Amino acid sequence: MSSFDFSHLSPQQRLALIGELWESLDADSVALSQAQKDELDKRLMTLDEDIKHGRDAEDIIADLKRRFG
Repeated sequence: MSSFDFSHLSPQQRLALIGELWESLDADSVALSQAQKDELDKRLMTLDEDIKHGRDAEDIIADLKRRFG
């Protein structure tokens, strides 16, 4: 059960609050597990190669619109 009642806030206001809370944290205040650190290291090591296989968001959206109308 939540300690705070957010029912008076609209979904947009709740999302804005989430963003403000997230931005209020500094990187040193949120510890990563060793598994998270390892995963980030792995992704950084493969980033240059992986990015070659990426697609522009506009292309993906166009494909989705063609497929799902």
